[in-house]
Amino acid sequence: MKLVITGAGGLLGSALLAMVKGHEVYSLYNEHAPSTGIPVRLDLRDKNQVTEILRKIKPDAIVHTTALTDVDRCERDHTLAKAINYDATTTIAKSAKDLGAFLVYISTDYVFDGEKGMYNEEDIPRPINFYGHTKLMGEQSIKELLSDYLIARTSVIYGSTPSSGKVNFALWLLDSLSSGKTVNVAMNQFVSPTLNTNLAEMIMECLERRVKGILHLSGASRVSRLEFALEICKTWSLNPSLINPVDMSKMNWYAPRPRDSSLDVTKASSILMRKPASIKDSLYRLKEELNTPKRG
Repeated sequence: MKLVITGAGGLLGSALLAMVKGHEVYSLYNEHAPSTGIPVRLDLRDKNQVTEILRKIKPDAIVHTTALTDVDRCERDHTLAKAINYDATTTIAKSAKDLGAFLVYISTDYVFDGEKGMYNEEDIPRPINFYGHTKLMGEQSIKELLSDYLIARTSVIYGSTPSSGKVNFALWLLDSLSSGKTVNVAMNQFVSPTLNTNLAEMIMECLERRVKGILHLSGASRVSRLEFALEICKTWSLNPSLINPVDMSKMNWYAPRPRDSSLDVTKASSILMRKPASIKDSLYRLKEELNTPKRG
Protein backbone atom coordinates (compact mmCIF):
# COMPACT_ATOMS: atom_id res chain seq x y z
CA MET A 1 0.00 0.00 0.00
CA LYS A 2 1.19 3.49 -0.86
CA LEU A 3 0.19 5.61 2.13
CA VAL A 4 0.14 9.36 2.78
CA ILE A 5 0.04 10.67 6.36
CA THR A 6 -0.61 14.39 6.84
CA GLY A 7 0.65 15.97 10.04
CA ALA A 8 3.37 13.33 10.16
CA GLY A 9 5.33 15.30 12.75
CA GLY A 10 2.38 15.47 15.12
CA LEU A 11 1.37 13.38 18.10
CA LEU A 12 -0.73 10.91 16.11
CA GLY A 13 1.18 11.14 12.84
CA SER A 14 4.48 10.23 14.50
CA ALA A 15 2.86 7.23 16.23
CA LEU A 16 1.42 6.03 12.92
CA LEU A 17 4.78 6.35 11.19
CA ALA A 18 6.43 4.26 13.90
CA MET A 19 3.93 1.44 13.33
CA VAL A 20 3.74 1.27 9.55
CA LYS A 21 5.43 -1.88 8.28
CA GLY A 22 5.78 -3.03 4.69
CA HIS A 23 4.16 -0.01 3.07
CA GLU A 24 5.52 2.94 1.10
CA VAL A 25 4.79 5.92 3.34
CA TYR A 26 4.89 9.61 2.48
CA SER A 27 5.17 11.88 5.53
CA LEU A 28 3.52 15.22 4.82
CA TYR A 29 4.50 18.00 7.20
CA ASN A 30 4.70 21.78 7.44
CA GLU A 31 7.21 22.81 10.12
CA HIS A 32 8.44 19.75 12.00
CA ALA A 33 9.98 17.15 9.69
CA PRO A 34 9.44 13.53 10.71
CA SER A 35 12.43 11.19 10.94
CA THR A 36 10.76 8.30 9.10
CA GLY A 37 8.86 7.81 5.89
CA ILE A 38 9.46 9.86 2.75
CA PRO A 39 9.21 13.46 4.01
CA VAL A 40 7.29 15.95 1.87
CA ARG A 41 6.94 19.53 3.06
CA LEU A 42 3.83 21.44 2.08
CA ASP A 43 1.39 24.09 3.22
CA LEU A 44 -2.07 22.53 3.40
CA ARG A 45 -3.59 25.96 2.77
CA ASP A 46 -2.08 25.93 -0.74
CA LYS A 47 -4.75 24.01 -2.65
CA ASN A 48 -2.72 23.74 -5.85
CA GLN A 49 0.32 22.44 -4.02
CA VAL A 50 -1.71 19.83 -2.11
CA THR A 51 -3.47 18.66 -5.27
CA GLU A 52 -0.22 18.45 -7.26
CA ILE A 53 1.69 16.55 -4.57
CA LEU A 54 -1.07 13.99 -4.11
CA ARG A 55 -1.38 13.59 -7.87
CA LYS A 56 2.34 12.83 -8.11
CA ILE A 57 2.29 10.34 -5.23
CA LYS A 58 -0.93 8.58 -6.30
CA PRO A 59 -1.58 7.09 -2.85
CA ASP A 60 -3.83 4.12 -2.18
CA ALA A 61 -4.79 5.61 1.18
CA ILE A 62 -4.51 8.92 3.03
CA VAL A 63 -4.65 9.45 6.80
CA HIS A 64 -5.45 13.11 7.37
CA THR A 65 -4.37 13.95 10.92
CA THR A 66 -3.55 17.64 10.44
CA ALA A 67 -5.79 20.14 12.22
CA LEU A 68 -5.65 23.41 14.07
CA THR A 69 -6.53 21.91 17.46
CA ASP A 70 -5.91 25.01 19.58
CA VAL A 71 -9.54 25.57 20.57
CA ASP A 72 -9.06 29.14 21.75
CA ARG A 73 -7.04 30.11 18.68
CA CYS A 74 -9.78 28.72 16.45
CA GLU A 75 -12.30 30.89 18.28
CA ARG A 76 -10.12 33.97 17.81
CA ASP A 77 -9.10 33.32 14.19
CA HIS A 78 -12.01 31.87 12.23
CA THR A 79 -10.25 32.39 8.90
CA LEU A 80 -7.22 30.29 9.84
CA ALA A 81 -9.33 27.59 11.53
CA LYS A 82 -11.57 27.25 8.49
CA ALA A 83 -8.61 27.20 6.08
CA ILE A 84 -6.88 24.34 7.90
CA ASN A 85 -9.75 22.31 9.32
CA TYR A 86 -12.26 22.63 6.49
CA ASP A 87 -10.77 23.99 3.26
CA ALA A 88 -7.67 21.78 3.37
CA THR A 89 -9.80 18.76 4.26
CA THR A 90 -12.05 19.42 1.27
CA THR A 91 -9.03 19.71 -1.03
CA ILE A 92 -7.69 16.38 0.22
CA ALA A 93 -11.12 14.75 -0.11
CA LYS A 94 -11.41 15.93 -3.73
CA SER A 95 -7.97 14.52 -4.49
CA ALA A 96 -8.85 11.23 -2.79
CA LYS A 97 -11.94 11.01 -4.99
CA ASP A 98 -9.97 11.72 -8.17
CA LEU A 99 -7.27 9.19 -7.24
CA GLY A 100 -9.58 6.50 -5.86
CA ALA A 101 -7.78 6.65 -2.51
CA PHE A 102 -9.25 5.54 0.82
CA LEU A 103 -9.38 8.50 3.22
CA VAL A 104 -9.18 8.33 7.00
CA TYR A 105 -10.13 11.66 8.57
CA ILE A 106 -9.28 12.25 12.23
CA SER A 107 -12.15 14.14 13.82
CA THR A 108 -12.98 15.04 17.40
CA ASP A 109 -15.35 14.64 20.32
CA TYR A 110 -15.80 18.43 20.15
CA VAL A 111 -18.33 18.03 17.35
CA PHE A 112 -20.76 17.33 20.23
CA ASP A 113 -22.32 19.86 22.61
CA GLY A 114 -21.46 17.93 25.78
CA GLU A 115 -24.98 17.87 27.18
CA LYS A 116 -25.18 14.08 27.62
CA GLY A 117 -21.79 12.40 27.18
CA MET A 118 -20.93 8.90 25.99
CA TYR A 119 -21.83 9.84 22.44
CA ASN A 120 -22.15 7.03 19.91
CA GLU A 121 -21.78 7.19 16.14
CA GLU A 122 -25.51 7.77 15.62
CA ASP A 123 -25.77 10.83 17.87
CA ILE A 124 -26.30 14.16 16.13
CA PRO A 125 -23.31 16.53 16.34
CA ARG A 126 -23.93 20.03 17.71
CA PRO A 127 -20.59 21.81 18.25
CA ILE A 128 -20.50 24.75 20.66
CA ASN A 129 -17.14 26.22 19.59
CA PHE A 130 -15.62 27.11 16.24
CA TYR A 131 -13.02 24.34 16.41
CA GLY A 132 -15.75 21.73 16.64
CA HIS A 133 -17.72 23.54 13.94
CA THR A 134 -14.83 23.43 11.45
CA LYS A 135 -14.12 19.77 12.18
CA LEU A 136 -17.78 18.94 11.60
CA MET A 137 -17.65 20.91 8.33
CA GLY A 138 -14.73 18.67 7.36
CA GLU A 139 -16.78 15.57 8.16
CA GLN A 140 -19.69 16.81 6.07
CA SER A 141 -17.45 17.62 3.12
CA ILE A 142 -15.99 14.12 3.16
CA LYS A 143 -19.43 12.49 3.34
CA GLU A 144 -20.62 14.58 0.38
CA LEU A 145 -17.58 13.86 -1.79
CA LEU A 146 -16.63 10.28 -0.97
CA SER A 147 -17.98 6.82 -0.33
CA ASP A 148 -14.60 5.24 0.48
CA TYR A 149 -13.75 6.92 3.79
CA LEU A 150 -13.51 6.54 7.55
CA ILE A 151 -14.27 9.41 9.92
CA ALA A 152 -12.49 8.53 13.17
CA ARG A 153 -13.52 10.66 16.13
CA THR A 154 -11.17 10.76 19.08
CA SER A 155 -10.63 12.67 22.33
CA VAL A 156 -7.71 14.27 24.24
CA ILE A 157 -4.78 12.56 22.53
CA TYR A 158 -1.65 12.20 24.66
CA GLY A 159 1.64 10.36 24.31
CA SER A 160 5.26 9.97 25.35
CA THR A 161 6.84 12.46 22.95
CA PRO A 162 6.15 16.18 22.51
CA SER A 163 5.28 16.51 18.83
CA SER A 164 5.13 19.46 16.44
CA GLY A 165 6.38 21.75 19.17
CA LYS A 166 3.40 21.05 21.45
CA VAL A 167 3.25 19.34 24.85
CA ASN A 168 0.16 17.22 25.53
CA PHE A 169 -1.86 17.23 28.75
CA ALA A 170 -0.20 14.15 30.28
CA LEU A 171 3.37 15.36 29.66
CA TRP A 172 2.50 18.88 30.86
CA LEU A 173 1.07 17.46 34.06
CA LEU A 174 4.01 15.12 34.64
CA ASP A 175 6.50 17.92 34.09
CA SER A 176 4.61 20.35 36.32
CA LEU A 177 4.05 17.95 39.22
CA SER A 178 7.60 16.57 39.04
CA SER A 179 8.83 20.16 39.39
CA GLY A 180 6.60 20.75 42.41
CA LYS A 181 4.32 23.20 40.61
CA THR A 182 0.67 23.62 41.51
CA VAL A 183 -1.72 23.16 38.57
CA ASN A 184 -5.38 23.98 37.96
CA VAL A 185 -7.41 21.12 36.49
CA ALA A 186 -11.09 21.12 35.54
CA MET A 187 -13.01 18.85 37.88
CA ASN A 188 -16.26 18.67 35.91
CA GLN A 189 -15.26 18.37 32.27
CA PHE A 190 -15.55 14.75 31.13
CA VAL A 191 -13.58 13.28 28.24
CA SER A 192 -12.19 10.00 26.88
CA PRO A 193 -8.38 10.41 26.99
CA THR A 194 -6.63 8.56 24.17
CA LEU A 195 -3.06 7.25 24.12
CA ASN A 196 -1.57 8.03 20.70
CA THR A 197 -0.05 4.58 20.25
CA ASN A 198 -3.35 2.84 21.04
CA LEU A 199 -5.11 5.14 18.57
CA ALA A 200 -2.46 4.52 15.92
CA GLU A 201 -2.89 0.75 16.27
CA MET A 202 -6.64 1.05 15.80
CA ILE A 203 -6.26 3.30 12.77
CA MET A 204 -3.74 0.95 11.16
CA GLU A 205 -6.19 -1.94 11.59
CA CYS A 206 -8.96 0.16 10.05
CA LEU A 207 -6.66 0.95 7.12
CA GLU A 208 -5.72 -2.68 6.54
CA ARG A 209 -9.36 -3.79 6.72
CA ARG A 210 -10.81 -0.71 4.97
CA VAL A 211 -13.30 -0.03 7.77
CA LYS A 212 -15.69 2.62 6.45
CA GLY A 213 -18.18 5.13 7.81
CA ILE A 214 -17.92 6.81 11.22
CA LEU A 215 -16.14 5.17 14.14
CA HIS A 216 -15.37 6.48 17.61
CA LEU A 217 -11.73 5.67 18.35
CA SER A 218 -10.76 6.96 21.77
CA GLY A 219 -9.75 5.59 25.12
CA ALA A 220 -12.33 3.33 26.74
CA SER A 221 -12.66 5.30 29.99
CA ARG A 222 -14.95 8.27 30.63
CA VAL A 223 -13.15 10.43 33.18
CA SER A 224 -13.08 14.04 34.27
CA ARG A 225 -9.90 16.00 33.61
CA LEU A 226 -9.36 15.85 37.38
CA GLU A 227 -9.74 12.06 37.49
CA PHE A 228 -7.31 11.79 34.57
CA ALA A 229 -4.79 13.92 36.47
CA LEU A 230 -5.21 11.89 39.66
CA GLU A 231 -4.66 8.63 37.76
CA ILE A 232 -1.42 10.10 36.42
CA CYS A 233 -0.42 10.99 40.00
CA LYS A 234 -1.16 7.45 41.14
CA THR A 235 0.74 5.82 38.26
CA TRP A 236 3.87 7.94 38.82
CA SER A 237 3.54 8.28 42.63
CA LEU A 238 3.34 12.06 42.42
CA ASN A 239 1.82 14.45 44.96
CA PRO A 240 -1.94 14.87 44.28
CA SER A 241 -2.14 17.88 46.61
CA LEU A 242 -0.40 19.91 43.88
CA ILE A 243 -3.57 19.57 41.78
CA ASN A 244 -6.09 22.32 42.36
CA PRO A 245 -9.63 21.21 41.28
CA VAL A 246 -11.38 24.05 39.47
CA ASP A 247 -14.91 24.32 38.08
CA MET A 248 -14.61 24.43 34.30
CA SER A 249 -16.54 27.70 34.27
CA LYS A 250 -13.63 29.25 36.18
CA MET A 251 -10.93 28.02 33.80
CA ASN A 252 -9.22 30.73 31.81
CA TRP A 253 -10.62 29.57 28.46
CA TYR A 254 -11.60 31.89 25.64
CA ALA A 255 -13.78 29.39 23.76
CA PRO A 256 -16.59 27.38 25.37
CA ARG A 257 -15.92 23.68 25.95
CA PRO A 258 -18.46 20.84 26.06
CA ARG A 259 -19.08 19.68 29.62
CA ASP A 260 -19.14 15.97 28.73
CA SER A 261 -17.87 15.00 25.29
CA SER A 262 -16.90 11.44 26.25
CA LEU A 263 -17.24 8.89 23.46
CA ASP A 264 -18.96 5.51 23.44
CA VAL A 265 -16.47 3.06 21.87
CA THR A 266 -18.74 -0.01 21.94
CA LYS A 267 -18.68 -0.30 18.14
CA ALA A 268 -14.89 -0.11 17.88
CA SER A 269 -14.52 -2.58 20.76
CA SER A 270 -16.78 -5.06 18.99
CA ILE A 271 -15.29 -4.92 15.48
CA LEU A 272 -11.58 -4.33 16.05
CA MET A 273 -8.86 -6.72 17.19
CA ARG A 274 -6.98 -3.72 18.60
CA LYS A 275 -9.36 -2.49 21.28
CA PRO A 276 -9.78 0.94 22.86
CA ALA A 277 -7.72 0.79 26.07
CA SER A 278 -8.75 1.77 29.60
CA ILE A 279 -7.16 4.75 31.30
CA LYS A 280 -5.21 2.50 33.69
CA ASP A 281 -3.83 0.30 30.91
CA SER A 282 -3.01 3.33 28.77
CA LEU A 283 -1.11 5.11 31.54
CA TYR A 284 0.81 1.93 32.36
CA ARG A 285 1.77 1.68 28.70
CA LEU A 286 2.71 5.38 28.61
CA LYS A 287 5.01 4.85 31.60
CA GLU A 288 6.72 1.97 29.78
CA GLU A 289 7.10 4.10 26.65
CA LEU A 290 8.63 6.96 28.64
CA ASN A 291 11.09 4.53 30.22
CA THR A 292 12.11 3.05 26.86
CA PRO A 293 15.15 4.78 25.32
CA LYS A 294 14.30 6.52 22.04
CA ARG A 295 16.15 5.19 19.02
CA GLY A 296 17.92 7.52 16.61
